Amino acid sequence: MSSDPVIRPRIRVGTSGWRYPSWRGDFYPEGLVQRAELEYIGARMSTVELNGSFYSLQRPASYLRWRESVPDDFIFAVKGSRYITHMLGLRDARTALANFFASGLLALGPTLGPILWQLPERHEFESEVLDEFLGLLPRSTGAALELARAHDERMHGRTWLETDADRPLRHAIEPRSHSFDDPRLRTLLRRHGVALTVADTAGRWPRFEPNDADLVYVRLHGSAELYASGYSPGELRTWADRCLAWSSADGIRRDVHVYFDNDAKGHAPHDALALARLVGDAPSAS
Repeated sequence: MSSDPVIRPRIRVGTSGWRYPSWRGDFYPEGLVQRAELEYIGARMSTVELNGSFYSLQRPASYLRWRESVPDDFIFAVKGSRYITHMLGLRDARTALANFFASGLLALGPTLGPILWQLPERHEFESEVLDEFLGLLPRSTGAALELARAHDERMHGRTWLETDADRPLRHAIEPRSHSFDDPRLRTLLRRHGVALTVADTAGRWPRFEPNDADLVYVRLHGSAELYASGYSPGELRTWADRCLAWSSADGIRRDVHVYFDNDAKGHAPHDALALARLVGDAPSAS
């Protein structure tokens, strides 16, 4: 009698972004052209966090180029638009979300991973506002396509409105206000199936523990100096142990995504590779 194969949780480790001048001649070899940097990342890591999408809407051609630069089993996490999180404050966000998903995310196809919504420190917990916003988030690429079709006229001529398959779509939220230390938060996240980000920020912002979503999303901004300090071998071992425990805690299958954002002095890619080795995250050969 045959049984279904066991699907094991996957721990993926990468960096937040990949275009940093200080990495050139250090992590990136001397003479490596800028357009080849993502391909270099893709050969050594299993994931990367796209952060250009936070600052402005990208174009479909960019998403297509990024997808073509990495192996088929690579995953892009995509940082949600700061227009939605920082300017709208999550309020009345339907059209802005439609524009965001119409801008080309779906062109990533099977390499499209979780969407990160990073909130500013000034954004305090408001249960009703957060509940309404989380209810707008599409839970599949098919639902994202339907939402994207509601884009406004500013997007005409620069949209991607197709998907090759209807896949699950996951979201994570990264609060930076202590007001989110509220039991209602986890109730809301459970209702909407959204992950609570674990952020290490050298004590600048609160660090929350994961909730019970099937995704643990971790951002490591530096343990001693925000965005700048590297992680010691002991600190990396501690984070590896946490990731391994989270991936199978309480009998729940959880994928764990870890992104190093301590890029100011070039530590991020080296720390990412070191942690990846500790948790057994080895990308397939391209």
